[in-house]
Amino acid sequence: MSNIDRRTLLKLAGLIGVTAAMPFSFARAADNPLVVGFIYVGARDDFGYNQAHAEAAAIIKTLPNVVVVEEENVPETVAVQKSMEAMIRQDGATLIFPTSFGYFDPHVIKMAERFPDVHFAHCGGLWTEGVHPTNAGSFFGYIDEGQYLNGVVAGFASQTKKLGFIAAKPVPQVLRNINAFTLGARSVDPEITTTVIFTGDWSLPIKEAEAANSLIDQSCDVLTCHVDGPKVIVETAEKRGAMTCGYHADQSALAPNGYLTGAEWNWETPYRAHVAASQAGEPMINFLRGGLKEGFVKTSPYGPLVSAEAKARADAIKAEMMAGGFAIFTGPLKDNQGNEVIAAGTALGQTDVVLESMDYLVEGVRGQI
Repeated sequence: MSNIDRRTLLKLAGLIGVTAAMPFSFARAADNPLVVGFIYVGARDDFGYNQAHAEAAAIIKTLPNVVVVEEENVPETVAVQKSMEAMIRQDGATLIFPTSFGYFDPHVIKMAERFPDVHFAHCGGLWTEGVHPTNAGSFFGYIDEGQYLNGVVAGFASQTKKLGFIAAKPVPQVLRNINAFTLGARSVDPEITTTVIFTGDWSLPIKEAEAANSLIDQSCDVLTCHVDGPKVIVETAEKRGAMTCGYHADQSALAPNGYLTGAEWNWETPYRAHVAASQAGEPMINFLRGGLKEGFVKTSPYGPLVSAEAKARADAIKAEMMAGGFAIFTGPLKDNQGNEVIAAGTALGQTDVVLESMDYLVEGVRGQI
């Protein structure tokens, strides 16, 4: 039965309203498979965020004693609550991965309160002890490491010293990527700037194409992004003769000439951790993070336009990151309004949670929140 059919069945049966107050328990016997649900805000083949999750989910399908159910194109509305409930009641899911940022509050929180025996592992949300349900949690990767390396490579490749960044929303994870990319580029040449355009939502292909063309018209010769599906941006840049740094997944096939490198997710790592914990009957993993060193993120291969000097610099920094000895955000650091945001002598490591509340754009970024 399709996921749409399940949602329709729930609606027709009145289960959402009638059984809201009924207790739910799904005790999984040791010999029964673990049913895992994956929910995507977009298409699974978007060459981006959703595809990265779907590729990892395909690996989870191969694990012993695991059954996977999936639903794509679920908006960040009450619709995701209906999808989660359908997976729980109709499929018997006891571990759910709601993968989009906007699913967490209030949707995941509400469902976790209603179904205390189900684990909800959300991607990107900031779970807080004492505030959020203990059967919910968040996982994420320090992909700003990959974006910093993107910036280093872009800094060597740019001839105009003008880079472009197309972003969906000014949430902390997005701002962190914009800032890391800019800092990486300016470590090569402090005169480099990054012009940012916010489209307003995770997947707006027409606006993304317009933004890419606008940035190229402003002489930005290397583009990168933080939207769900970078496909339109990468293809537009390739047609216009601009270079790109990828995001989420490997988009090199879309731009054989101008693709420099990319910052990719490796969601298999946190997925495996949550599945193993559920199969072992262990408590919910409430807060899970990692970067290149931990295998949560990775980088795309270098494209033909990347110089030997750029490769050497990026590889050296990547080695430091892999060893845990490189801090992207160090003081003194100012925002693009001239205010000091990190004091001299302060180096924020990736595990500093304050970075997950970032609300500024660094010096060198042209744009505003």
